[in-house]
Amino acid sequence: MTGQGKPSRRGVEEQPQEGYEERLRAFTGRELRASTPAQDPVNQPMIRHWAEAMGDTNPVYTDAEAARATGRRTVVAPASMVQAWTMRGYAATVAPRTGGADGFDELVALLDEGGYTSVVATDSEFTFLRELEPGDHIAVRESVESVSAEKRTGLGTGRFVTTLKTYTDQHGATVATQRWRTLRFRPAPAEAPAPAPALRPRPAVNRDNAFFFEGARQHRLLIQRCAACSVLRHPPGPCCPECGSLEWDTVEAAGHGHVYSFVVNHHPRHPAFGSPYLVAVVALAEGTRLIANLTGVAPDEVTIGMPVVLDWLDADPDLTLPVFRPAPMEAP
Repeated sequence: MTGQGKPSRRGVEEQPQEGYEERLRAFTGRELRASTPAQDPVNQPMIRHWAEAMGDTNPVYTDAEAARATGRRTVVAPASMVQAWTMRGYAATVAPRTGGADGFDELVALLDEGGYTSVVATDSEFTFLRELEPGDHIAVRESVESVSAEKRTGLGTGRFVTTLKTYTDQHGATVATQRWRTLRFRPAPAEAPAPAPALRPRPAVNRDNAFFFEGARQHRLLIQRCAACSVLRHPPGPCCPECGSLEWDTVEAAGHGHVYSFVVNHHPRHPAFGSPYLVAVVALAEGTRLIANLTGVAPDEVTIGMPVVLDWLDADPDLTLPVFRPAPMEAP
């Protein structure tokens, strides 16, 4: 069982006052809640509902004859139900408490004072002394066994609080005990996760152009070529615009060309792109044209006809794109 973190009852976290450790240790052995009777006695309908919810088909919980065949007087309640009989119910947990704060409220307030404003249950240990039968009327009282020294945990710095719940019947005889341990802690400061890098928009890949993007992943700039008339074409398509043939293969471009035209994009802005960014129509040496980004050059340095060479942008593990940069100046 786990509980969610909750804000301090004081609204803000405060430093504990002087003598805090002594006041906390003084709770050891103190009764938190006096013996409180269950709202209802042990009864068959609640046993049946519990067994159905848990999927427990043991007949000793619902069939008196089967229970007597095992040496019991009548049906019995599942042992783990002992806590359920004394639960106050939702309405009681949200209703204003009358009669002032009890020991439990005082302990929680003291832990809040130390900044231990969040809680998580860590373990529960039961000891069962006898089975419960319909008609038994259970009561429970709770006392503090220990409050640990401050510990550092993965959830934050806190203290383990161990309490002992004692369950008694209508005659005052103990039927079960429960050692209940919770961690009251200061939530560790949450570190804001680094924002995931924005991904470039995905290209529309289809059967006609899949070869182009597969080649790009291998850093190969492939151009579609008609298998009938050898005319190169880009963008890729299913049919040769010159002869109408549906047969094609590819050739690998050398990666040299020049700027045929270009634009400097300021809008729309996209987090995957620096702004402004250059988009050019590059005329390849092979005779086809390709739209790609220009890199390694300022917008005011780009000119029509400027020689460029192929480069590769590994945008993310799933996308590699061809880009172009200015060709190196030839030595005179």
